[in-house]
Amino acid sequence: MHMLDLMSSIIMEGDGVTQELLDSILINLIPAHKNLNKQSFDLAKVLLKRTVQTIEACIANFFNQVLVLGRSSVSDLSEHVFDLIQELFAIDPHLLLSVMPQLEFKLKSNDGEERLAVVRLLAKLFGSKDSDLATQNRPLWQCFLGRFNDIHVPVRLESVKFASHCLMNHPDLAKDLTEYLKVRSHDPEEAIRHDVIVTIITAAKRDLALVNDQLLGFVRERTLDKRWRVRKEAMMGLAQLYKKYCLHGEAGKEAAEKVSWIKDKLLHIYYQNSIDDKLLVEKIFAQYLVPHNLETEERMKCLYYLYASLDPNAVKALNEMWKCQNMLRSHVRELLDLHKQPTSEANCSAMFGKLMTIAKNLPDPGKAQDFVKKFNQVLGDDEKLRSQLELLISPTCSCKQADVCVREIARKLANPKQPTNPFLEMVKFLLERIAPVHIDSEAISALVKLMNKSIEGTADDEEEGVSPDTAIRSGLELLKVLSFTHPTSFHSAETYESLLQCLRMEDDKVAEAAIQIFRNTGHKIETDLPQIRSTLIPILHQKAKRGTPHQAKQAVHCIHAIFTNKEVQLAQIFEPLSRSLNADVPEQLITPLVSLGHISMLAPDQFASPMKSVVANFIVKDLLMNDRSTGEKNGKLWSPDEEVSPEVLAKVQAIKLLVRWLLGMKNNQSKSANSTLRLLSAMLVSEGDLTEQKRISKSDMSRLRLAAGSAIMKLAQEPCYHEIITPEQFQLCALVINDECYQVRQIFAQKLHKALVKLLLPLEYMAIFALCAKDPVKERRAHARQCLLKNISIRREYIKQNPMATEKLLSLLPEYVVPYMIHLLAHDPDFTRSQDVDQLRDIKECLWFMLEVLMTKNENNSHAFMKKMAENIKLTKDAQSPDESKTNEKLYTVCDVALCVINSKSALCNADSPKDPVLPMKFFTQPEKDFCNDKSYISEETRVLLLTGKPKPAGVLGAVNKPLSATGRKPYVRSTGAETGSNINVNSELNPSTGNRSREQSSEAAETGVSENEENPVRIISVTPVKNIDPVKNKVKRRFSCKGRK
Repeated sequence: MHMLDLMSSIIMEGDGVTQELLDSILINLIPAHKNLNKQSFDLAKVLLKRTVQTIEACIANFFNQVLVLGRSSVSDLSEHVFDLIQELFAIDPHLLLSVMPQLEFKLKSNDGEERLAVVRLLAKLFGSKDSDLATQNRPLWQCFLGRFNDIHVPVRLESVKFASHCLMNHPDLAKDLTEYLKVRSHDPEEAIRHDVIVTIITAAKRDLALVNDQLLGFVRERTLDKRWRVRKEAMMGLAQLYKKYCLHGEAGKEAAEKVSWIKDKLLHIYYQNSIDDKLLVEKIFAQYLVPHNLETEERMKCLYYLYASLDPNAVKALNEMWKCQNMLRSHVRELLDLHKQPTSEANCSAMFGKLMTIAKNLPDPGKAQDFVKKFNQVLGDDEKLRSQLELLISPTCSCKQADVCVREIARKLANPKQPTNPFLEMVKFLLERIAPVHIDSEAISALVKLMNKSIEGTADDEEEGVSPDTAIRSGLELLKVLSFTHPTSFHSAETYESLLQCLRMEDDKVAEAAIQIFRNTGHKIETDLPQIRSTLIPILHQKAKRGTPHQAKQAVHCIHAIFTNKEVQLAQIFEPLSRSLNADVPEQLITPLVSLGHISMLAPDQFASPMKSVVANFIVKDLLMNDRSTGEKNGKLWSPDEEVSPEVLAKVQAIKLLVRWLLGMKNNQSKSANSTLRLLSAMLVSEGDLTEQKRISKSDMSRLRLAAGSAIMKLAQEPCYHEIITPEQFQLCALVINDECYQVRQIFAQKLHKALVKLLLPLEYMAIFALCAKDPVKERRAHARQCLLKNISIRREYIKQNPMATEKLLSLLPEYVVPYMIHLLAHDPDFTRSQDVDQLRDIKECLWFMLEVLMTKNENNSHAFMKKMAENIKLTKDAQSPDESKTNEKLYTVCDVALCVINSKSALCNADSPKDPVLPMKFFTQPEKDFCNDKSYISEETRVLLLTGKPKPAGVLGAVNKPLSATGRKPYVRSTGAETGSNINVNSELNPSTGNRSREQSSEAAETGVSENEENPVRIISVTPVKNIDPVKNKVKRRFSCKGRK
């Protein structure tokens, strides 16, 4: 202490501190010396604290010489200035009062490395636990924050890394950091975006209160980052937060509520196209959302309440996940079955196709193909390995057995000499996807017990944040989904007893789900559980006769699926229902019609004769051809389901019954299909008012148009009926996608896409999407484009994966849609004059809507192939009206517009076509010998206008609903409704001269207005104002006209 007092006196009472003396003190603070001689460090530390007021000026002068003036020669310690600043700040911040502004100067240096060193230093000073530098020196703090936007990548990276410590040690500075982290979360550098996530997640794992919702939102955004490393970090980080705060409840209910959105967001990512994303979601689900290593009861409780609290899209994603895993299990099962068959060329080809399919379900499918082939070779050589894999994918495999099988297979394939084994990693990916780690018989039993507790009111539903009704309904939905993927696990008396209890509940959805579970899982009930069978049969009969329509459908299918004497059972339902049909009481008709329709589809031969009588005498003559009630004349184009009249609901079910009856017969020997198609066409021609008595409301007419269009589309899925659908009937069906009612267009497009994507509909139906270019609602056009992209991609992938598909290219190759599209557009009722520029512009937009998607890539010289098709069509005639010159002229004009578009968009279309395209004979005649059609049907001026010309005065569609015939059609006035979500019409007599006016003429003097559903406003063209009606609200209504079409 004597030495310390002496040195303090010398410094405080002397004339100043020389550089040599200062160096002898400061050298003890350098980390290397500090660690070697702790006593010297302690002595220097105390000395500096005692003499702070005197020595501060000397220290400031030293740092000024080195930092500002760059005179490193003044001291041997010049290269350690940043270490010294850190140590001096820790001893007493007052020692650096004059030095801090010098650091601000250094932060603005032109040397990136120098800025980096200062940022590293200040990060330690600002981030240290007891530091109040940010509040004491705001200018320096703001200058430091500016380095988050530094041009030098390492400086930005260092700034982001500092944020984690700052958030944990100084939560009060989170607000300042948030805006800068937001910008960096969109940084062009992958590493910086990655570190932003790490920063936020690290702080959140320490204490969720340290990060605000905005910071968590940045992580949420990065789950969709373009780079896999960033996406993975964001997804895993959120998963860890969910497990910590929601699953384990480490910070109470308030924290759990704050991150409750994470489960939905993570499952939504399953919708992404990348297989890496899907696999990571599956891994997160198995490890964080519902950890597979929990005991069965705990695991199922976790799943039960998770499923009940998910949003609808997350539920769909989870269902899709189980579906994909089940499908992959099926592929592996089929591969093992191929191993049991004798070797042959067909067997090898089938095995190769199966291996390619399996590889597509693994990360990096290119590399995966080689690994899957290698694994298949090992399977062929190792019988024990095959038996282990068979046990793993067996329907009776328990979760514990699955765990053992995975470990055993991995052990057999492991190579001790190869620490990193990519082949083994790929096999593990496959095993993790197909192993039943969550669901087995024990798990289903635990789920059923949980649901029973919810029914009895003894469960923890309220504590888990779910109402008992929601828990029961979602629990049944969960069991229903699992009944598709794990049907064998349900086979127990206890499970079925609980389901019978659900059948007796008043909740219609619960009962419906219970019936479907019986349908999916009850194949052995009749032989193994006779008591369950005797109780179930009367309940199913009751549901088929007097349940809801959905219950009736499931009940009929359940009887057909699980009972051997189904003919007797179905007859006991059919006979009383068919005798009791009464059109005067339509509200009691809907369930019987549903049951009768499904019975006739499932057992067509048994009920052929009585069904023909029911259809002819009741369905058509009594129900569809009569209007017993008068619809509400409120002008709405659509009404909610609960407001639709019982009579119209019955008519919709009657149309569905006709379709189901025909689908069951699968032949047209009785010509019933021709009659049905004529009836459906008449329904479309008459706008849904088949009797034309004008007693039916506009919204009900919309329902019937949708039902008729959907029915034709459903029949087209059966080859024997597709052949007899005439081009005129196809065009009528197609025009439903341009219906005046938004909901009709929307639902019809969804049904069309669903059937096309499953390859159920002929290729010509894909041409219907070209008409969506006319839709006035942007969202509908965007949806149609996505549908086209999906359909084209699925067809191309199918052709690649199936060698046999080359024999069916005419019905599979997406490019073959072009002839159908050209023919459809040539018969567009809006296309009345082949030289009208506005009409040609509409045709061009429709053509480009399809061609743009088809021409994204020039696969196999497809551009030249499509051009060749259009040229070949000009050598044929329209098979629909081969002798009508005007019809053929319109066809050739559309061809010329198509050629104009193809030539302008692709320089590759002039190459030779790889093969001569085949044109569909249903739509085009055989080309005549020596017939040459080199005439151009559009002028050069028109061609230029189409490609570069003036913008149209209004949207492409010009109006909403689609006319059948342009001849003599009368526009009618529609005014925008005051009610939200409604389409309202105002009928009015118009000047006859305006009725036949073309779209071009009417649009020239038009005013634009807003119509469609209120939530989907669209711009359409108005006509000449009518008396007593606001001219701004007058619109041209595109509607079906029945003139000349009956």
